[in-house]
Amino acid sequence: MQSQHPVFTTDLPGLTLRSRGKVRDIYDLGDSLLIVATDRVSAFDVVMPTPIPDKGKILNQVSVFWFEYFADLVDHHIISTRVEDFPEVCRPYSTELAGRTMWVKKTQPLPVECIVRGYLAGSGWKDYQKTGMVCGIPLPAGLREAERLPEPIFAPSTKAEKGEHDENITCAAMAKLVGEQRTAQVRDVSLKIYQKGAAFAAQRGILLADTKFEFGLLGDQLLLIDEVLTPDSSRFWPADQYQVGCSPASFDKQYLRDYLINSGWKVSDPPPVLPPEVVASTRKRYLEALERLTGKGLES
Repeated sequence: MQSQHPVFTTDLPGLTLRSRGKVRDIYDLGDSLLIVATDRVSAFDVVMPTPIPDKGKILNQVSVFWFEYFADLVDHHIISTRVEDFPEVCRPYSTELAGRTMWVKKTQPLPVECIVRGYLAGSGWKDYQKTGMVCGIPLPAGLREAERLPEPIFAPSTKAEKGEHDENITCAAMAKLVGEQRTAQVRDVSLKIYQKGAAFAAQRGILLADTKFEFGLLGDQLLLIDEVLTPDSSRFWPADQYQVGCSPASFDKQYLRDYLINSGWKVSDPPPVLPPEVVASTRKRYLEALERLTGKGLES
């Protein structure tokens, strides 16, 4: 099932727009937030002008699945994803919000992206080629692209403003931002979530190469926020097509990144309109990730 009208942006009069990220529109409801996952897609921190139909619903559905799955490891920020539970002021927009929205607790987000890498890919691979390390963590010599690491590593990054690029940092640098105790807590929880998620994904024929978590504080309580193990925040590789020494096939936006690189587009150029076949193929990959991981198709 495909939406007739992709949601590129939302405009909800009567609600206070707090921020518009690369994918999510966030509305302030006072002591809580409404997070709407649109169908926008970004690559290399640039929002493309062409939406991917149903992408926001897919991200929302995958995240909700994982928030519940990891609830024994860490609390999360979701109050409800059912439109009928949302505050009265949201009701006029029920159709637009259905399936792609979370009503969540308002937290103080930590100023870091919490990345866990189980395989050598992306910026981690580039770091390793230059320094033999990832985020200051020494790795064995001779590793190849996409190779499984001896053990998963916690590799945080800065949380850049829209239009800027995140930068990998060390745990020592993270500790200067959030404190040593909080850094240790977040590192331990991130690794536990990754390991539990990777084991589950492996049963579904997917290798979880790496992923990004975000956390927020509600008082002194640490909550998992934003999105969890989605095709936007993770590299999902089909296990039966996995190869070391190259960028493997994937159920995430690596396909889109590869298309852009091969097209000759540069980040300094205006973002290009995506061809219909690229839109369809990207959507297909996201849907397959949803179906494999959750065992369910797209819900309306």
